[in-house]
Amino acid sequence: MPYDFKKELKELYSTSTKPRIVHVDKTNYIAIKGKGNPNDQDGEYQRAIPKLYQIAYTLRMSYKTDYKIKDFFEYVVPPLEGFWWQEGINGYDVTKKDLFSWISLIRLPDFITLEDFNWAKQQATIKNNKNYDDVEFLTYDEGLCVQCCHIGPFDNEFETVKKMNEYLDTTPYNIDLSPFRHHHEIYISDPRKTSINKLKTIIRHPIK
Repeated sequence: MPYDFKKELKELYSTSTKPRIVHVDKTNYIAIKGKGNPNDQDGEYQRAIPKLYQIAYTLRMSYKTDYKIKDFFEYVVPPLEGFWWQEGINGYDVTKKDLFSWISLIRLPDFITLEDFNWAKQQATIKNNKNYDDVEFLTYDEGLCVQCCHIGPFDNEFETVKKMNEYLDTTPYNIDLSPFRHHHEIYISDPRKTSINKLKTIIRHPIK
């Protein structure tokens, strides 16, 4: 069976609606950075997501090509993730989506190197006749965080964030959002196939 991050790293991908504290080790990602409203059909965000998946699946299916990745094993492509923030705003304001800055990401297995990533970019460029210069290999050390699964529309996430903050009030920890540590979302549900009221999104905030 292919390795499935959601099943093997259950603590990090838990869909429990009870807040919990987790430690996230240094992780490599396929990433694109951008700005603007993620709902704009012709915006940066909508153009970025297909690129991430094209690189992700080029790497995932590399074993069927002449290019061999050292220590490769079959795996399920992890869910889409995103870091979100707004300049000059403490936290974020969902009513001002045009002000969002974001980094969209897909996690990479540890055995995939920068060299492997660059090979996949080259292959995707040839196959899709598209420019992938904005796609990067990103290493991020997230560290100590509080997280909780939010069920429902993205615009209602403040309800789950409030629950997370109330949980932290019972611990020695505080939220540590900063220009370098961001509001983090992991999209467990596919919004194209799931009712908006049943969407599952893991919300993760850095703490100290």
